[in-house]
Amino acid sequence: MRRGGGLPADLPPAPVERPQFAAARDLLPYLWPRGRRDMKMRVVFALLALVGAKAAMLTVPLFYKQAVDALGTGAGTAATAVTVPVMLILAYGVARLAGQALGDVRDAVFARVAQNATRAAGLDVFRHLHRLSLRFHLERRTGALARAIERGVQGIQFLLSTVLFSIVPTLIELCLVAVVLWRLYDWRFAAVTLATVGIYVAFTIRVSELRVVHRRVMNERDQEAGGRAMDSLLNYETVKYFGAETREAERYDRALAAYETAAVRAQLSLSGLNVGQGLIIASGLVAIMLLAASGIADGSMTIGDFVAVNAYLIQLYVPLNVLGFVYRQLRQSLTDMETMFSLAAVAPEVADRPDAPPLRVTGGEIRFEDVVFGYDPRRPILKGLSFTARAGSTVAIVGPSGAGKSTVSRLMFRFFDPGSGRILIDGQEIGAVAQESLRAAIGMVPQDPVLFNDTLGYNVAYGRPDATPDEIRAVLDRAALGPLLASLPDGLETRVGERGLKLSGGEKQRVAIARALLKDPPILIFDEATSALDTRTEAAIRDGLALAGRGRTMLVIAHRLSTIVDADLIVVMEDGRAVEQGRHDELVAAGGLYARLWAQQSAEPEAAPAGTSEEAAS
Repeated sequence: MRRGGGLPADLPPAPVERPQFAAARDLLPYLWPRGRRDMKMRVVFALLALVGAKAAMLTVPLFYKQAVDALGTGAGTAATAVTVPVMLILAYGVARLAGQALGDVRDAVFARVAQNATRAAGLDVFRHLHRLSLRFHLERRTGALARAIERGVQGIQFLLSTVLFSIVPTLIELCLVAVVLWRLYDWRFAAVTLATVGIYVAFTIRVSELRVVHRRVMNERDQEAGGRAMDSLLNYETVKYFGAETREAERYDRALAAYETAAVRAQLSLSGLNVGQGLIIASGLVAIMLLAASGIADGSMTIGDFVAVNAYLIQLYVPLNVLGFVYRQLRQSLTDMETMFSLAAVAPEVADRPDAPPLRVTGGEIRFEDVVFGYDPRRPILKGLSFTARAGSTVAIVGPSGAGKSTVSRLMFRFFDPGSGRILIDGQEIGAVAQESLRAAIGMVPQDPVLFNDTLGYNVAYGRPDATPDEIRAVLDRAALGPLLASLPDGLETRVGERGLKLSGGEKQRVAIARALLKDPPILIFDEATSALDTRTEAAIRDGLALAGRGRTMLVIAHRLSTIVDADLIVVMEDGRAVEQGRHDELVAAGGLYARLWAQQSAEPEAAPAGTSEEAAS
């Protein structure tokens, strides 16, 4: 829905170009965090445990070989023939146990680092999304953003828990095994092992790179399907109003069908990859075993050597076989992480200056000086708007639809910066002060308030989280919600539902009014804040707001002129400009646009606003 001139839907933010594997680089600071000596010690200890585990596992085939040779020769006394193999078998078991135990110790020590890095990265991206401009969020699907963060976090978890201690250890073990085979037996054993692994890795990387395309398309289709489902469910009432359940199901099915096609292609490429990997490993095993058999035949190798070579290869190829899966998952995880970190790389459209001071509100005077602004530079909305709201006064902004009224409130909160002109509060240009202090000084009641899927008390206390229950009840009374609160069995603990759907439109507006009153800011902005209220409730709330507005500057954006006849100043907007300014009586007497709007509305019968029934949330 477009209000205040509307927002263009055809200007998505430019994608952020990032080098390959940039996501892995972005993750490194989280693994070695500044000022966290405990985390750094854990990383070092985990690496030492990793080296110790691989060293222990490297001795396992050697003990195995010696035990087989000792059992096969049967040399020496009977006691020796039994004792030596038993000792070697025990040493074999201890070495295997040590390798496994050190691996588990490594995982346990590094778990805290991995989880802390995952948490910190996800939190940083989440915070950055809140720093981005309103334009960014209006042009992105909320469901797709949530999925991108979720997948990015999962990608970090996989990368840290599996890849870091799978690929690197396997490569270390490969080098050590090649050295052992070369020194103990023949260079051909090391050459065949390295060649097999090299061909395997090259084949895996090549095919996996081709599969990344299918995986990326599959992710895009999955995000599209998830975004459509989320969008449809969030607009559940609209779907019902227009009987569009079948249409929404067909749209969702088309998205799922596109995902199905992409998933099938990805699985076919995966099957081809698995067959090729199996063929390479089998060929390497056969070649190595033939070399070992030849060595036994010419007497240069024993049965124990044959067993040791086989044990080394099996010990190496088992994780190597997993390496294919790990690499595929690595590429997928990097893709998912890249999507998440690319969100963090989007520069905020509205940013504070490095030395921006906090806003100091001494009275609350608001001044617009020749402000020009357009959501799309090709279509300006405000075309030189100027007006002054004196400190402590009530100023109403009225005008026909599309005049740019709601754009005024968005600029006040610095959701956007004007193209030219200045906006000042107590003589301070809002573009030069810290956004946090600016927004802390302004209370906002939008035309269509959206509530959190939490309790009534939580939603009201969002204006001031440290408020007491008595303070919350007091502002609910001032917002004419006392009778509703008294009728609710769970009182302030009543859950309001997704976006507050368990409340009527009028009740949601009053909750938003109570929230703004609880915040108690020096400046209040009401954007059609009573449009969903009946006349009697609106009059009661106006009286309460007039009392609450004493000593505060109030900016009221209104469509119904009857609600602002007592304003200290009325600014009449048309086509992005202030065409008239004055009090109600003065503007009616002037016979201009305001007088025409007043005459038109006075001739219309008072229509009961929608959604004003007292609905008790359950």
